[in-house]
Amino acid sequence: MNADANGEGIILLSSGKEIKIITQNWLRLLEVKIGWINDFDKIVSTYVKFIAKYFKLSSILQGHDDAVRSVRFSRDGKKIISSSSDKTIRIWDIVLKKQIQCFEGHLNKVFVAEFSQDEHTVVSCSADQTIRIWDVKSGKEIKRFGEHFFYPTLSVNFSKNSKNVISCSESAIYVWDITSKNVIQSVLGHVEAVQTVQTVQYSPNDQMVVAASGDKKICVWDVETGEILKQLKGHSTSVMRAKFSPDSQFIVSCSRDKTIRIWDVTSGKELKKFEGHLLAVSDATFSPDCQTIVSCSWDNTIRVWDVKTGQEIQKLKGHSDPLTSVDISPDGNVIVSSSFDKTIRIWE
Repeated sequence: MNADANGEGIILLSSGKEIKIITQNWLRLLEVKIGWINDFDKIVSTYVKFIAKYFKLSSILQGHDDAVRSVRFSRDGKKIISSSSDKTIRIWDIVLKKQIQCFEGHLNKVFVAEFSQDEHTVVSCSADQTIRIWDVKSGKEIKRFGEHFFYPTLSVNFSKNSKNVISCSESAIYVWDITSKNVIQSVLGHVEAVQTVQTVQYSPNDQMVVAASGDKKICVWDVETGEILKQLKGHSTSVMRAKFSPDSQFIVSCSRDKTIRIWDVTSGKELKKFEGHLLAVSDATFSPDCQTIVSCSWDNTIRVWDVKTGQEIQKLKGHSDPLTSVDISPDGNVIVSSSFDKTIRIWE
């Protein structure tokens, strides 16, 4: 355990990842008003909460030959899956810090790849216009669809039961039945504007879909009826990603306008805006307990934010080029990030 005094009556005691704060001397300031003491107590409590987890770079995963476009955890938190401009998808063991599977077959950059709920299959989408389903154990492609579309498929997401896949391509959103490979629902045009739909995602309860678009809006749909439930407006330029909170009650979005925003799904109101990134924010996600948000940006940094206060808790530096994606483990203890620098970094 290390101790360090900062000269302001605050001693920092650090042991591993946990940091405790002991305040000294301020109780001796008898002339301080009671109201200020109460406020100070809140400040100290908040600060302790802020640095309860302090992430540091633990390893760098190398193997991709071009920009890493996305990175996602498996449900058990023991593996991550990455997609790349090198046309491959790779699975990595978090404990061993090594690649354990590689999927090859796409003819162009792979934008997104993710595990199914049972982790037996993987779905991917690519600039080659196809969506592909892969067997995790064998590494072989088992299904392919969407190849007749003119535009690249930019985003893809499994439903919770893994029976359907939702994808977006330019101004259209499609829901696919995996077994038949048929489109069972489509939304043409992102509401009133024909703009590029950047990403699409199911809510954790599978009842809604959220889409982020180049028309500055975020739209929420009812999965069963296809009805638009909410249009979330506030970003001043393209929305790069939008994701649900684990409880499906909130949405976090990030934009080229350098901000991150939290929205209430029921009311459609913006609840919080986070500012600090110097360039476009390429990804943002809730922690499992919804107390923090992790974001990444083209400014080469990852930032951790306190949801309640909107304050930046920590800034992580290490990538040498703009970041493309970030995810946090199911237990909230590990962050993974991907970048145009061809690496994946693990922060613990």
